[in-house]
Amino acid sequence: MTEDAGADCWRTERVGVVGCERCPELVDSRSQIVNGVGPDDADLLFVGEAPGANEDEQGEPFVGRSGDVLDDGLRDVGLARQDVRITNCVRCRPPENRDPTSEELDSCGGYLDREIAAVDPAVIVTLGKVPGELVLDRSVAVTSEAGDIDEIEIDGQRWQVLVCVHPAATLYDPGQQTAFDEALQVAAEYAGESGQSTLGEF
Repeated sequence: MTEDAGADCWRTERVGVVGCERCPELVDSRSQIVNGVGPDDADLLFVGEAPGANEDEQGEPFVGRSGDVLDDGLRDVGLARQDVRITNCVRCRPPENRDPTSEELDSCGGYLDREIAAVDPAVIVTLGKVPGELVLDRSVAVTSEAGDIDEIEIDGQRWQVLVCVHPAATLYDPGQQTAFDEALQVAAEYAGESGQSTLGEF
């Protein structure tokens, strides 16, 4: 990820971005910038790819069907949406929900670096191939690596990264459900070790 991408538009007090116009196609496509939501000191930071139509409309990552799957999965391991922080690699909806380009991912990467540093999570959970490869800076085979822990370093600080299946993948391929559930269980265990989860309250 690019260390200084988007420095001028980052707002530390909001742990988010304001007024970025680095990517002309995304500026034209978006209704609003979709920043991360959830506690700014969360133990778990979930990272998706980019906002879709629902996210662009509501201004929040992972709403709609994918959000429902994620919420259900969190609940099944004793967590709630408000316990975790959820963000995306790219904060603006690509035209017609296309994949973000490498240039767009690079332009927005600095924002994600800053969010990771600000939140300082016990573990970063990448949801799908694009977030996994951006955060880990390598090729990722999500299905076979789901539930695995890796490590990254940003500006001398190190974080644990957990590869996870994208919630939408379970809708199209029910065979992915077990890998998704097991990865979330690993994430919940990390949150429990940090003492901020709601395990046991459900």
